[in-house]
Amino acid sequence: MSGSKVAVVRTTPGTVLEDYHRLMTAAGYQDVVAKDVDTALKINISWHFFYPGSSTTPWQLEGVIRAMKRDGYDPNLIHGCHNRTVVIDAYLGERENKQIDVVKAHGLRNIHLYEPEHEWVNVRDAVGDLAKEFLCLNEVYPKGFSIPKRFIGENIIHLPTVKTHVFTTTTGAMKNAFGGLLNEHRHWTHPVIHETLVDLLMIQQKIHRGVFAVMDGTFVGDGPGPRCMIPHIKNVLLASSDQVAIDATAARMMGFDPLDIKFIRLAHERGLGCGDTRQIEFVGDADAAEENWHFVGPFKKMTFAARMQHKIYWGPLKKPLEWSLKTWLAPWAYIASVIYHDSLWYPLRGRSRVQEVLRSKWGRLFNNFETVKPDEKGYPDVGPDAPGLVRGTFRLMWMAMKILVTCIKEAPEVAVRKRRKAQNA
Repeated sequence: MSGSKVAVVRTTPGTVLEDYHRLMTAAGYQDVVAKDVDTALKINISWHFFYPGSSTTPWQLEGVIRAMKRDGYDPNLIHGCHNRTVVIDAYLGERENKQIDVVKAHGLRNIHLYEPEHEWVNVRDAVGDLAKEFLCLNEVYPKGFSIPKRFIGENIIHLPTVKTHVFTTTTGAMKNAFGGLLNEHRHWTHPVIHETLVDLLMIQQKIHRGVFAVMDGTFVGDGPGPRCMIPHIKNVLLASSDQVAIDATAARMMGFDPLDIKFIRLAHERGLGCGDTRQIEFVGDADAAEENWHFVGPFKKMTFAARMQHKIYWGPLKKPLEWSLKTWLAPWAYIASVIYHDSLWYPLRGRSRVQEVLRSKWGRLFNNFETVKPDEKGYPDVGPDAPGLVRGTFRLMWMAMKILVTCIKEAPEVAVRKRRKAQNA
């Protein structure tokens, strides 16, 4: 798709709020995001614990909301939006990542799509004949699958960060829909994750009034993302109405050839967006789009958990183990993920990386976010260098145990058995 435009802007804590408005304006968001319908701000929580580069930053959310209010969008038609994942506690994540503070400060609704009051409808009823064009979802879900009814006719603004991913090389705007459109049994799509992202983009372009993405690159992540990464500070922001183009731009800045990444190439070939950065118009601080950070990527130093996931979905463990993830036995995988990432990796490895980043200006801003006072441009004072956020090892392990209990209770396989018992009672 030639003619695609991506805005890239350099930023600092002192100017970040003004920079978000400049970014979104340069990308032409008002041409895409209608003012007379609801707009969902699809917040990204890749880890319920704070980890730099992993999840939507509070200043990203603050900057987008302020920009929209400044341009005349009705706050009553803007809401924060979350979905469930069996290994991530969204309620804990929105507190730990300080996203809920921003939503409440602006008096916006905060919607968790998986709660009982929100209706989900079969995708085939929502998109009609488009379902015949799916690359893989008809095979993954022969009976169809459900999507949030409220999404139909709404705008959506995705709020990802710039980072790598052990399944898709990079993750951004297109992958952010994975955490919104699909409900239970999302992991069934992992063996065909690239094709899934393309199908989800087709669905979005059909059901949403407008689709836009605003990507934060203040903190970015390299390595086995979206959790166990090496964080870096890059001081850039990206925005576009072309989900393929913004992901391609971020991929190139990280040091990858976007068309070597399967989901970007597939989407580009189908005309769903532009994955060829030679055909993209860069605006804002356009020279920032030429940066090359030379990331090593997610596959050279994978964690034990990442190696096992690859063996289960694409390697020698696929035949003996993958079948179990589609049965009542599936919670074993959720339990293993929580134990590894939350109980072991974060306390023993991740905590020191977080502690180091908290000494930076962006880290201090995050640590002091509840008390610092912004002006119209940004945060002139990011607060003292007193990183008190990172808890002790035993406290983190205790939190992880509580997360594990929640994970088991909310596993879709457990929920199905509870519903059957209730129906038979």
